[in-house]
Amino acid sequence: MSVIQAEQLTKTYRRKTALDDVSFSIPEHTITGLIGRNGAGKTTLLKTAAGFIRPSAGSLHVDGEPSFDNLQVSANSIFIDESMNWPAALSLGELLQEGKRFYENWDETLPETLFDYFGLNKKDIHKKLSKGKKSTFNMIFGLAARCPVTLLDEPMTGMDAAVRSDMFRVMLKEYIAHPRTIILSSHHVEEVEELLEDVILIDEGRIQLHVSMDDMREKLIGLTGEQTLLTQWTKRHQVLHSASAAAGEEYVIVENDFSEAERREMSQNGITLSTVPPVQAAVYLTAKKERSIDDVLERR
Repeated sequence: MSVIQAEQLTKTYRRKTALDDVSFSIPEHTITGLIGRNGAGKTTLLKTAAGFIRPSAGSLHVDGEPSFDNLQVSANSIFIDESMNWPAALSLGELLQEGKRFYENWDETLPETLFDYFGLNKKDIHKKLSKGKKSTFNMIFGLAARCPVTLLDEPMTGMDAAVRSDMFRVMLKEYIAHPRTIILSSHHVEEVEELLEDVILIDEGRIQLHVSMDDMREKLIGLTGEQTLLTQWTKRHQVLHSASAAAGEEYVIVENDFSEAERREMSQNGITLSTVPPVQAAVYLTAKKERSIDDVLERR
């Protein structure tokens, strides 16, 4: 069953197109990673799913309901990002009470359990917290709501690595105990890739890939060997990245459409094959083809 369904979704701001004819569906009870460069359209997509933004064209439905300005969608989904604004007059404890009033699946025990561990106090005021503590509270609130649809846009900003690791573990345990549909946009995908079932790669407002994490890991392959050998094996491929390797060899990244027999033959001929982590794959797949940073620096 698809919980989130987009059909030819487009959003424009004057002359800028943030989302360009986007179509996808996300099934219930999955964790999907949303990855792409800054300005790719990730936040616009998530805010549209949350009902904050009206599409310019096309549609986005959550549980069969148009997402924009829809009370049913609002009651059953939550959007957490790095720049959330909370009422300045309310303490963290009072904000939790308001969450309990609005979200029918609200879990009172989760904040009680986590506040002391993460160094939060119910008497604290959100705007007076450090950036990391603000993000920590936001995540606790978002998970405690136990919404069927949970949208997380760079929710770990400001947290140090240890706190991020703990919070990702909290999210996994919560998801296992109380399944929900989660879309997570993060610059720390390498830290959560084991949690993700699917990944959406977005670039310049268009979806480039929507695949399982296993397929994303296999999308590209790294080859290391003598340049003449690599040229022979990659002549029908677009080389997405190349660099010098040790002992006069070269390292290249190409799409992984080699057969098992071809891979064995490459290995027998002295070419080393290696996997390309999903985050690096996303960088290479969305790189501007016309020039690289090395091209820019060489023109100085």
